[in-house]
Amino acid sequence: MKTFVIKYKAGNKIITTNETENSFYSLDIIDTDERFTVTLNPKKTFELVDFYVEFPYVFKDNDKFFAAGYQSWTVTKEMIKTDIQKGTIKLANIHKKVKYIASMTSDERIVEYSEKPGEFHSHGYTYVRNGDNLKLWGSLSENTGFSYFKVKMNDNYFSFRKDVLGKFITQSYKVFDVVYFEGGYDEVFDKYFALMDMPETRNGSMSGYTSWYNYFQDINEEIILRDLNGLDPAKEEVSIFQIDDGYETFVGDWIDPNPSRFPHGMGYIADKIHEKGYKAGIWLAPFSCQKISRIAKEHPDWLVQDENGVPYQGCLAWGGAYILDVYNEEVREYLRKVFDVVLNEWKFDMVKLDFLYSECILPRNGKCRGEIMREAMEFLRELVGDKLLLGCGVPMSSCLGLVDACRISCDVDLTYKGKIYNFLSVSNEILSAQHAINNSIFRRHLNGRAFMNDPDVFFLRNNNLKFTEEQKLLLAKINNLFGNVLFVSDNAGDYDEKQMALLKKFFRKTDEKVISAEYTDKENITIVSELDGKRKTFSFNIKKGKITQQ
Repeated sequence: MKTFVIKYKAGNKIITTNETENSFYSLDIIDTDERFTVTLNPKKTFELVDFYVEFPYVFKDNDKFFAAGYQSWTVTKEMIKTDIQKGTIKLANIHKKVKYIASMTSDERIVEYSEKPGEFHSHGYTYVRNGDNLKLWGSLSENTGFSYFKVKMNDNYFSFRKDVLGKFITQSYKVFDVVYFEGGYDEVFDKYFALMDMPETRNGSMSGYTSWYNYFQDINEEIILRDLNGLDPAKEEVSIFQIDDGYETFVGDWIDPNPSRFPHGMGYIADKIHEKGYKAGIWLAPFSCQKISRIAKEHPDWLVQDENGVPYQGCLAWGGAYILDVYNEEVREYLRKVFDVVLNEWKFDMVKLDFLYSECILPRNGKCRGEIMREAMEFLRELVGDKLLLGCGVPMSSCLGLVDACRISCDVDLTYKGKIYNFLSVSNEILSAQHAINNSIFRRHLNGRAFMNDPDVFFLRNNNLKFTEEQKLLLAKINNLFGNVLFVSDNAGDYDEKQMALLKKFFRKTDEKVISAEYTDKENITIVSELDGKRKTFSFNIKKGKITQQ
């Protein structure tokens, strides 16, 4: 028996009710073994605050609950009854502003972390796995807001939830459209994603270079062209070469390349990439503008603001960045110009669009966060047209069917274990190769079904890096096995023969088929795969980056 819990505003009061019909609304409900839909029909205009449906569900001792992370960088994995899903570090609660900064990239504005054993949530879809059998629940209504699934495994509790905060109801509103499938891993995901309109490119692959993880923002024309030439010995395996952050004067001022760093402009760089026979890619954070950018100074009215007219900060990077409001028509015209220059004048073939989550930090204009994010992603897809769109830092359910490729992990770090704050659990989006490897494994079902999975880069170089040789090979193997976007940030011109041979090997997508992959304890993962009809087992310690069986 499902119980509805609905919160809405009536004047200055927030009403909480279990009613399926009253003077404000009526609900159309379809509840079958394979589908659950709820449509809210208003009798007057009002604002929703919360909406969820809860019901009993008996969890078995060996059940594993799949907790799909909120956005690209969020930790995603299977959980058991004794596990704890952690939020931001408790120290962040000392002040409202500290809490906001610590949880800026996360979903803590949407869902509360109880941090009790067996209490988890999952965004967009989830499954309960027992051995080889999966029971999958998946939302088909993410265009109307973020759906998530919340469980208390030790209390046999399950709920479907919708983040409706800020949603003004003026017409019929599809709250839930949840489908249910039971079967094997590939079977249930094939059925779920078959119900969505996915881009043809999802079945493709890309291999090549991105500049970020060697130089970060400290790039210039000389470095880029040198690294471009360094790939020549592996040319037959390279398909794309991407310029990352650092070419622009300031974040937000995208069509103002730094003349001291790129004196010939970015079109010149794209031409040089094309001469090699590669696609040319470039990075942007289209909804972000650095506090010191020209755009932020000249157009403060373009920024997302709170009720007091204070601009919202969308990320900590670059000394802080504000958020461009996609509902401001002048912002839309500016972005149309930016993408026209980048894609048509400079002639780049792919854009990597980053920090996208920031657009929906604040519900506004009578729309809830998920609705805003989906509409923002639809606008970006319109701007990119038939060029390639690689999403990053994006709520996963908002980009389905709209991106060609997507980051499915946090950033790797230049040290395998990550920085010291990794161990403080500041948030679930903190960078490290460990988290990246984990996500590559547990988001493998997205690869080729939803888009090309981008597991972030692997490394083969010897300098500017704190990885053992074994850790480098582990990361490269995982990326090749689970991802279809295979990038390095190394200057391959410095490689010796062995490193170049490895680069060619890992740029060629393996034909291995993953049969299963799971934690055997808190630190060890075992992967069973099949190649040419033969099964093999590969195990490793994820915390140490040490291979234990292959």
